[in-house]
Amino acid sequence: MSVELPIAIQKAFDATNAGDSEAFVAAFAADGFINDWGRQLNGSAGIASWDQSDNIGKQASWEALSIETHGRGKYLVSIKTGGNGYNGVSPFVFTLAGDARDKIQSMVISAG
Repeated sequence: MSVELPIAIQKAFDATNAGDSEAFVAAFAADGFINDWGRQLNGSAGIASWDQSDNIGKQASWEALSIETHGRGKYLVSIKTGGNGYNGVSPFVFTLAGDARDKIQSMVISAG
């Protein structure tokens, strides 16, 4: 079953699965952030750092299992992750930026 994702989130999935770090960072707002189990990385440099240490740098793959809307521009996506780092299913909460919601403002990963 295919899960339909908002375009901004789909861009992060496509970049991860293609191993395209530049496109992954570009999916986020310039002042966006990632919070991975309490470890927060801010801005494009922080997002690029996380991408190398925990995502594309670990040859990660993402598969969306489900999506729930949690208010305007906020989505809970259950993601199955594979690769040479963490492997398993985790909830990711994405908040999209601005009125256009064409970039990711934040991505928070925590326990389900």
